[in-house]
Amino acid sequence: MITVEKAGKERLSDVLAIRREMLAMVNNVPESGISDEIMSISEEYFSTDQHTTVLAFCDGKLAGCATICWITVMPTYSHPTGKRAHIMNVYTRSEFRRMGAARKMVEFLLAEARARGVTYVSLDATESGRPLYEALGFRGSEESMGLNLNRTLTKPYIK
Repeated sequence: MITVEKAGKERLSDVLAIRREMLAMVNNVPESGISDEIMSISEEYFSTDQHTTVLAFCDGKLAGCATICWITVMPTYSHPTGKRAHIMNVYTRSEFRRMGAARKMVEFLLAEARARGVTYVSLDATESGRPLYEALGFRGSEESMGLNLNRTLTKPYIK
């Protein structure tokens, strides 16, 4: 049985540990290859109120994590509150995949976004995550474009 809970400051060590694991897996490097700098900046970020992070558990064992970052922009006609959000780092440990953990975490975060009056939620999807996000209603956007200002650096979070 999968359960999801909001990760408070008392769970910071769990959040950082699973984030390091996720970054290593996504970037195909050992966990020791994730720089202390990215982990230190992550720790600072997780100590703010600019996000909500959740942890998934299966029979008491840590199964995954996901974060939604809260963003405020100037209001527009389509998004009159100016409240937006971006979901990141949806990750489920391999032994708990295909059990609904990612879906439950994202649904939890979307409910939180609705409760906060958010009018637009974005995310970056991997190929494996795309079917879940599409099933939850996410679609590509014609109104958005992006520019990666970090493209000259090669993986600054890896040693």
